[in-house]
Amino acid sequence: MTDATLDVALLAGDPHLPYEYGVDGRFGEDEQEAVGRARDALAGLPGLRVRLLDDHDRLIDQLRAEPPQLAVNFCDTGYRNRLALEPNVPALLELLDVPYTGSGPACMGICADKALVRHLAVAQGVPVPNETLVDLQSDPLPLPELYPALIKPNDGCGSQGVTPDCVVHDAASADAWLRQLASNPAHDRALIQDFLTGPEYTVGLVGNAAQGLEVLPILEVDYSRLPADLPPILSYGSKVDPESPYWQALRFREAELPEAVRAQMVDQAAWLFGRLGFRDYARIDFRAGADGVPRLLDANFNPTWSWDGKLAMMAGWAGWDYAGLLQRIVDAARARHGL
Repeated sequence: MTDATLDVALLAGDPHLPYEYGVDGRFGEDEQEAVGRARDALAGLPGLRVRLLDDHDRLIDQLRAEPPQLAVNFCDTGYRNRLALEPNVPALLELLDVPYTGSGPACMGICADKALVRHLAVAQGVPVPNETLVDLQSDPLPLPELYPALIKPNDGCGSQGVTPDCVVHDAASADAWLRQLASNPAHDRALIQDFLTGPEYTVGLVGNAAQGLEVLPILEVDYSRLPADLPPILSYGSKVDPESPYWQALRFREAELPEAVRAQMVDQAAWLFGRLGFRDYARIDFRAGADGVPRLLDANFNPTWSWDGKLAMMAGWAGWDYAGLLQRIVDAARARHGL
């Protein structure tokens, strides 16, 4: 390795361990292909020597024995493929004094509480859906005041707990879905929200405030091919299950927006990026209500980095290939760490 070459470790999920979020409870072929494509794209960038670290039984020993100059933290499965331990990966890197890409454990902890993110947004004047935080141990469980409503876990990521049943049209269906969520010990709180049916957008950001943020072309979700009997939502199935009608029907396109609407969403996303402690890249999701005003849905640290994900799609509209997107993420981390 020459002095001009940076030793980079790509951290990813462990293909040998169970993965509850994956189809059939495993780290599947699609996930492994995504890791392979990321490794190959990084290895093709000038000035990098790349090694893959995906054996979680050996991960700590490998990082201690041969610490990289930079870790590309694409381990969004969590340590040992346990999503609740996703913040433990950057925490480990910090303990070992290994610089890394992406957001830190404090940011991940804040964003795991969707109601808390909403309160921060409201304080800045960012539009949000009407929302009620529900303790799932309450008896009786509070029900929506208006229908239809959307009910989802307060701590879910990757659309966990978002299925067609989460859109409720009456008290009976709302009570049934809340009890279904309450039966899962992984969830202790839920959110009851207005069911927004206007256009849904996502804003992609790459960089950091100190060095400058690049805003990718805004993406809009196209629900037009979805069967009429299914609610237009980004369900869990749309992200992980090729057999799901959501996976098969949903498409994405570059949004066509009035400049004032675009500028407002970009300003709000940039503020959230800084206030929530995002680093190097992030994705902020909005959806419009009946009044046409985009409201904050979710703020995503370390959003899906795969070659076929929404971030890569938006990067393509900006004229970047996949390797170019990863180059900018690495460059942002290097600048932030002073490498």
